[in-house]
Amino acid sequence: MGAFSGKTVLVTGGASGIGAATVRRAAADGGRVLIADVAEEAGTALAAETGARFVRTDVSRFADMEAAVAAALEIGGLDVLHLNAGVGGPSEGLADRGVPYDLDAYRRTVGVNLDGAVYGVHAALPHMRHRAGAAVVVTSSVAGLISPPQGEVYSATKHALIGLTRSLAATFADDPITFNAVCPGFVDTPMIAGMEQVIEQMGLTGAVIPPEEVAALVERIVADGGDGEVWIARKGGAVRHAFPDPAALLGVDTAQGGGGG
Repeated sequence: MGAFSGKTVLVTGGASGIGAATVRRAAADGGRVLIADVAEEAGTALAAETGARFVRTDVSRFADMEAAVAAALEIGGLDVLHLNAGVGGPSEGLADRGVPYDLDAYRRTVGVNLDGAVYGVHAALPHMRHRAGAAVVVTSSVAGLISPPQGEVYSATKHALIGLTRSLAATFADDPITFNAVCPGFVDTPMIAGMEQVIEQMGLTGAVIPPEEVAALVERIVADGGDGEVWIARKGGAVRHAFPDPAALLGVDTAQGGGGG
């Protein structure tokens, strides 16, 4: 019996890639799984394969996220919310190569990557608070921890997801619900299609991992019950990302105590 057994699991961006791997893992473990995605053909096929339910969902529309959460409530409440939907984005740095900056693509990237997570939390939180074992897992990226070239909009949204996740964990520290993030690097999904040559030039071909490894990490996070943690999914296993202490960042010597004089 795994972490998903007997639980209702909602996966955004669940029709392909990391989301689909999580759907398969949760369904095989005996979870009641909902696939939220705009890809109707792929989502319907995966639902038929796994016994999950497909709910057409554009995560950048709050009403769609509300409907997806409502569908989860119909089958027993919502235990696990994997906010995984994500798309790439435009880059200012490509303008010199003749690639125009697409403002619609910018808005779509922010809408899916960031708004989608905010909307998902806002729609689900009233139903997941005070629920034992309730877990929200957000798919960020290693691009949310570093500053990759030619990916500033994508990176900005992924940095924001980490801030969102950790702040939510702090806000609801006294509630049983948990908030954690996974940060994959290069994952063998449609997202990296066309990037093979770039990855090879960077000497990172060996760093590409299958989506199943990220799905396994998602289940591990749900099982462990940690809160406010950020995990890097990488070749050879996952590692927890350590953040500096706030007092140290602000130059406060806690050993001296809080008094002044």
